[in-house]
Amino acid sequence: MLYSEMAQKTAASEGTLFHMNQMGHEQIVYCHDEATGLKAIIAIHNTVLGPSLGGTRMWPYQSENDALKDVLRLSRGMTYKSALAGLNLGGGKAVIIGDSRKDKSEALLRRFGQFVESLSGKYITAEDIGISTRDIEYMAEETNHIAGLPESRGGGGDPSPVTAFGVYMGIKASAKYAYGSDSLEGKRILVQGAGNVGSHLVELLSKEGAIIAISDIHEDKVAALAGRFKLEVIQHDKVYESPMDIYAPCALGATINDETMEVLQCDIIAGGANNQLDDEIRHGAMLIDRSMIYAPDFLINAGGIINCYSEVIGYNRDEAYRKTEGIYNVTLNVLKTAAEKRKPAQAVAIDLAIDRIDAIKSIGARM
Repeated sequence: MLYSEMAQKTAASEGTLFHMNQMGHEQIVYCHDEATGLKAIIAIHNTVLGPSLGGTRMWPYQSENDALKDVLRLSRGMTYKSALAGLNLGGGKAVIIGDSRKDKSEALLRRFGQFVESLSGKYITAEDIGISTRDIEYMAEETNHIAGLPESRGGGGDPSPVTAFGVYMGIKASAKYAYGSDSLEGKRILVQGAGNVGSHLVELLSKEGAIIAISDIHEDKVAALAGRFKLEVIQHDKVYESPMDIYAPCALGATINDETMEVLQCDIIAGGANNQLDDEIRHGAMLIDRSMIYAPDFLINAGGIINCYSEVIGYNRDEAYRKTEGIYNVTLNVLKTAAEKRKPAQAVAIDLAIDRIDAIKSIGARM
């Protein structure tokens, strides 16, 4: 039985409090409004370093258990992400169950904003998959605990360009470690996901002369990118068997799993998607056995949260990019440490994040 299948069966047989205890969550909020059709879950993982901040994702989950599993993993990742980036933020995340192309409305988004407001600043929301800057404006009508507002309203706007820049830094650092040079010229890079982050990443990679392949389940997004850049289009069911030097997953998580590991051939995995390893322990070990370099997702996709944090404390876009550039050195350090300890890079990065959280918790700092 696959890990994902076991997780689903476990989720069905165990209660929410069991999963909160297993993953160390502080609070789970279920949100429902019949009039607008809103069904959402807000997960607050850890607030030792500060209020939890993490985007809201809108996705047509097949079940409530799938949504719960996703929001639990995503919110925990946000804790590690903020801690590793040196931010005074905790980890949180929200998911709205629904198709963002059909089910969104102003009323639904504003109702969700009211739920965010009810948490009195313990959770700050922002964009994620399926949620746009305009959607954030609707939420902001009902809550002040929000980031990602357009610059015209004093915010930092869409954080995805900064996220993509951080991923780009992570890819370059991984290339430096693997090849001895961080130049990406002539490297074949497959970007999975033609959304906001994937699109900006393609632009950065193309300027460096990389050979870029693109894949997405939405053909219109692929067509739009292919019209701007020289790309090879890969069918979404042919991604993992395609030849590549670097695999950059920038859509949904868990793409590194039992099935894909059987066929995936690459030197480096470094992308913007969250929770790329279906089973962190087992698949992390498999990557070592196959000599594949993995840049931990919550490390290299931290540009977005860095941008949002800058907005919370007083927005400065140049400073957000400067801090995001630091992802390069941290990634290089994590990869070197992982090799020295013969330990998965994911585990090394988590240890660094937990060390910072524990250190601040021990002194009872007021963040």
